[in-house]
Amino acid sequence: VQLVESGGGLVQPGDSLTLSCVASGFTFGNYDMSWVRQAPGKGPEWVSRINVGGGRRYYVDSVKGRFTVSRDNAKNTLYLQMNSLKPEDTAVYYCAPSYWGIEVTDSWGQGTQVTVSS
Repeated sequence: VQLVESGGGLVQPGDSLTLSCVASGFTFGNYDMSWVRQAPGKGPEWVSRINVGGGRRYYVDSVKGRFTVSRDNAKNTLYLQMNSLKPEDTAVYYCAPSYWGIEVTDSWGQGTQVTVSS
């Protein structure tokens, strides 16, 4: 299994970013997928989940109305559109099959750093 996240960066509060996660080594379209983030000095936090078909999406309360998760099963790619970014969104963002839980291990990708700062 390989998960490659990208799209992070340094942005100002209120800006937007779109993260991508390209998956390989498993049948991507057969699994619900999640985004998990880990801020410096803090434990992992589940951010969002999308079901296999993309019709059901779930978010942690702190990002509802600002983040949108989507997927393209033909491209084995998961996305996270992040709008109205806040400093508290600063973290490394990871994607994973939802059944993996939220504990980031060596099996996960390298993540993508999102820093929101003025």
